[in-house]
Amino acid sequence: MKITAIEIKPGMIIEHKNDYWNVLKTQHVKPGKGGAFNQVELKSIVKGTKLNERFRSNETVEKAEIEEKKFNFLYLDGEKCHFMENKTFEQVEIPKSTAGEQYKLLKENLEVTISFMDEKPISIALPNNIECKIESTDAAIKNQTASSSYKPALLDCGIKIDVPPFIESGETIILDTRSLEYVKRVN
Repeated sequence: MKITAIEIKPGMIIEHKNDYWNVLKTQHVKPGKGGAFNQVELKSIVKGTKLNERFRSNETVEKAEIEEKKFNFLYLDGEKCHFMENKTFEQVEIPKSTAGEQYKLLKENLEVTISFMDEKPISIALPNNIECKIESTDAAIKNQTASSSYKPALLDCGIKIDVPPFIESGETIILDTRSLEYVKRVN
C-alpha cells in the first residue's frame, strides 16, 4: 500500500531500496527555503543495519503488509523467547535478537503484539508502560534539587536506566518500554 512521506510514523514497516525497514524516528522539517521533507531513521529487518533517509513531502513509499497478533510471553529458553496465542494456543518462538534489549522486560503472561510478514515473526511490541522494581541505585546527594539531574539505577531485570534523585532501592516504577526511560513512581 502506497503512503506519502509525511504519513511515515515510528513503528511502521516500509519497503525501500529492495529491503524492509522498521521506522525508528521521524522528524518533519519545513526549511525556510525549499520544500518540506520528512527525516526518517530506519533499521533493516533483514540485515539489522541503520539508515537515515530524507523523503520529500510529495514522495510515496510502499508500506509493508504485516499481520499483527496478540501473544502472551511463556518463557525464555537460551537464545529464544517463547510465546502463545490465547485463542488458538498456537506457540511461536522468536530469537532474543528480534526483541533487542526489551527481551529483559518480558515477564510471564505479559501480553505483547508480534508482527508477522509472510508468516515469519519480524518484531515484538511490548505494552508502552511496564512496572519494574529498582534493584539498586546510588544515594541522593544532599542539597540536590529534583530537577537538577538524574542518577543511575539498576532494574531487577538487569537494565540500567536514569531515575530522579528521590527514587530509592526497592521502589517500584513505571518504565516506558519504547525509550527505556523512567515515567513515574508507583505508590
